[in-house]
Amino acid sequence: MSNKPQVCIIGGGMITQVQILPSVYQLQRLGIIGEVSVCALNSAPLKTLAQDETLKKAFPGHSFTAYPSVDTDPQQDFPDLFTEVIEKMPKGSIVVVAVPDQLHYPVIQAALAADQHICCVKPLVLKYSQAVEIEKTAYDKALIVGVEYHKRLDDRALMARRLYREGKFGEFRIGHAEMNEPYYYRHSNFQNWCTVENSDMFTYVGCHYVDQVHFITGLLPRAVSVYGIKDTYPNGKTGYLWTDARIIWENDACLHVTNIMGYPDEGPGGNFQGIRMYCRGQDKSGMLVHNDQYRGIEHCYIEKGGEPGDTYYSEPSPDYFKYVELGGEGLTPVGYGYRSIEYIVKNICKCIDVSAGVDHKQAVAGRQKLIKQFDNEGIMATPANSSYNELVTEAARLSILNGGREVEITYGENAGVDFCKY
Repeated sequence: MSNKPQVCIIGGGMITQVQILPSVYQLQRLGIIGEVSVCALNSAPLKTLAQDETLKKAFPGHSFTAYPSVDTDPQQDFPDLFTEVIEKMPKGSIVVVAVPDQLHYPVIQAALAADQHICCVKPLVLKYSQAVEIEKTAYDKALIVGVEYHKRLDDRALMARRLYREGKFGEFRIGHAEMNEPYYYRHSNFQNWCTVENSDMFTYVGCHYVDQVHFITGLLPRAVSVYGIKDTYPNGKTGYLWTDARIIWENDACLHVTNIMGYPDEGPGGNFQGIRMYCRGQDKSGMLVHNDQYRGIEHCYIEKGGEPGDTYYSEPSPDYFKYVELGGEGLTPVGYGYRSIEYIVKNICKCIDVSAGVDHKQAVAGRQKLIKQFDNEGIMATPANSSYNELVTEAARLSILNGGREVEITYGENAGVDFCKY
C-alpha cells in the first residue's frame, strides 16, 4: 500500500466535528495521510459534518466518504456498518475511534481483527481486562494503539512533567482539579449515552486530570471514591451530571476532582477547567497551578454566533483547538487538540515506514520495537503505559454506583478493584 494511510473516523459527533476531522484534514493537506472517511450510526451527523461552514472555509476542496451515505434516511440506523467499513480498508490503515465510551471496545476489536492501527479518544475502554487484551493483541500483530489524552500534548503538562521529574517541585501531596462542561450539553447526544448505566461525568472528563497527574509525576493511583448526583436530561433519561471524586495515590497523596455538566452557558469560556497541586520538599514546599480556564484573552463581540454556548463576552482558548490564518488556502488548526492527533498519526506512520521494503518477519519486529519505545517514552498514551486509567474507571464506576464507597486498586498479576477494607 501507499505510505499515505487511509483514515476512517468511527463516530460523527461533536469531538469529530470540532477536533478530529479538522486535524485529519490538516494531515491530509500536509500529505501525511490519504483518503478520509467517516462512519456513523446514521446519516444525520454525517450531513452536519458535510455542511459545516467552518470546515468548508478551513479546508476548501477536502471532503470525506460518508458511511452511510448522507442521502440515506437519517432515521435509519446501521449499527454494524463500521465493521464492514473497517474490513474493506487496506491493512495498516488508521481507525479513529470516536464513539461513546461504552462502544470503544467492539470498534477496537474490529479494527485489530482487520489489522488496522488505532487512534482512540479517551478513555480507551471501561475495563482493565479489555485494555490488557488490546495491548497483547496489538503487540502480537505489531499494530499501534494510541489513546488520545490530548492534555498530554499541552505545553503546560509537558513543561510540568520535565520540571517535576527533575525535582523542581518536590513530591506531590494534595491537589484539586476541575473540568466542568456547559449546561447546554444536556441537549446534545450526551443525553443518549452518558447515562447512569453507561458512564458519568468523572469517567468522561475527570480521567484527563487523573491521567495528567500520572503523566507529570509518574505516580499510580491506589484508591478511588466518586460521589455522583443524578439528574434528568431533557429526553427524560438519567445521568450522573454532577460528580465529586477523590483519588489516593501510591505515596498517599490526594487529588480531589470535580466534574459537572453545569457550567453556565453564558459563562465567558467554553467550560471551566484547571488543576492545582501542592508538593513537599526538604525545607520548602512547591506548587503547580494550571488555570486552564483562563487564557489571558478577553473578547466582546457586537454579534454572538448561532451555536449553543456562543456569548457576546468571551474568553476564548487558543490552546486546545483554534483556526488561524497562516497564508495559503483555507485556515490552519493550532493547539494541543491538533498536536495530539498529529503525534499519534505520525507515530503510526513511523511504523508504516519501518515495514516498507522488508519481509513480514522484519516488518513485525521493526514495528514491535517502536511499540516498546512508545510505551517506555510515556508521551503517547498506550494500553501498556496507561491501563491504570482503566483501573481508575472500573473503581470509579463501582464507587459511584454504590454511593461513593472507597474502592481500592490492586496492580500486578491479579490487578483489579474492590471495596476498601478498613
